[in-house]
Amino acid sequence: MTFLKRVLPVVLTLLVAAGPARALDIDLSTFTLDNGMQVVVIPDRRAPVVTHMVWYKVGAADEPEGKAGIAHFLEHLMFKGTPRYPDGAFSRIIRANGGNENAFTSQDYTAYFQRVMKDRLGLVMELEADRMHNLVLTDENVLPERAVVQEERRERIENEPGGLLAEQLDAALFLTHPYGKPIIGWMSEVAELTREDALDFYARHYEPANAILIVAGDVTPEEVRTLAERHYGPLENRRPVAERRRAVEPTPNAERRVLMRDARASSPSWQRQYLAPAARHLPQREELAMSLLADILGGGNQSRLYQKLTVEKKIAAYAGAWFNADMLDYGTIGVYAAPNGGVAVEEVEKGVDAVLAELVANGVTQEELDRSRNSLIAGATYLLDSQESLARIFGVALTTGQTIEDVMNWERDIAQVTLDDVNKAARTAFDARASVTGILQPEAAIQ
Repeated sequence: MTFLKRVLPVVLTLLVAAGPARALDIDLSTFTLDNGMQVVVIPDRRAPVVTHMVWYKVGAADEPEGKAGIAHFLEHLMFKGTPRYPDGAFSRIIRANGGNENAFTSQDYTAYFQRVMKDRLGLVMELEADRMHNLVLTDENVLPERAVVQEERRERIENEPGGLLAEQLDAALFLTHPYGKPIIGWMSEVAELTREDALDFYARHYEPANAILIVAGDVTPEEVRTLAERHYGPLENRRPVAERRRAVEPTPNAERRVLMRDARASSPSWQRQYLAPAARHLPQREELAMSLLADILGGGNQSRLYQKLTVEKKIAAYAGAWFNADMLDYGTIGVYAAPNGGVAVEEVEKGVDAVLAELVANGVTQEELDRSRNSLIAGATYLLDSQESLARIFGVALTTGQTIEDVMNWERDIAQVTLDDVNKAARTAFDARASVTGILQPEAAIQ
């Protein structure tokens, strides 16, 4: 997400500079309804299509103690119907009008979206506004859906050794902060979620003042304002928006390790993640320096990890790195690799540590910085093919404490990142005391 959000403005600027024939003419605007609902409009006139998204500033990290998974469970239940549009009618109407829809939950936000012809925008606003306040739940539709979520957890996590390891790594990295529990929830807690739990969470968080409407597509701000005021404007906030109170992670003082043995794993793998600041807690220039650092370290086949471990030493089947700061409270920077056949995981770990030590000691080169910056900019072009990607970039930013200006000023800010900025990031990012290392081994490999 950090990459997607940051690269967009550069491409937009390049397209604007190209003159009237530019592929996308964007003049983003935003306004707020009287009830506190923020609206963002992103014109994209290439086709008579719109993407309509409602983002709620609530996610898995906002769940009550002992109710892990309720944010994601409620996402499922939002499709169960209202008095006006009973169970299943929402999705049937979208399909009947040639549209598609979906929803997703993160630690910090929950979002619902539809993609339809532009003349159906009022219809989807009517449907979405209706279920913001009028959701009807019964045990007859809640309990079967809870079983669906349990099966989803089995499929995505419990039947996937890599998913189980990732879950355990988060739990080890975050000792007190709720980012340590999975978005889908722990099975033991999901199994106990009730209709009353869902309705309470819904009533506390699904309010217009806690929501952001983003419309990307063949529309004008005036058209969106008229429709938004008609459908969302009459909604009142039934109670004050719940304050997002989350535990503060204590200062880490010991590196942690997680070893998972699983007979279903076809081969070993290794990864490590470090606690990092969230984007909203960093000056833009420092965040971009971290993004460039992660790309130089492990962003592709020209990266340091790939070249050293895969090409030169031939000890790793793959190796890479990531940086994710698009979170409300904390981010992560991490590295990963998998040994080639006959190579021990310990040898790969030593290889990664050697690359990190050399990078911290001697820094990156200007050539690496220039190549990484150009690579991130070039990759932005693909975003223009998707209205959903455009809407997501701004939705993620606005629900994680960032601003539209943070996104739109990306070109200016990335141009100002210097070699010293990236090397300073390298010296501070890889504190072993703020890390957790995970190893996945096939059962047979451990005797």
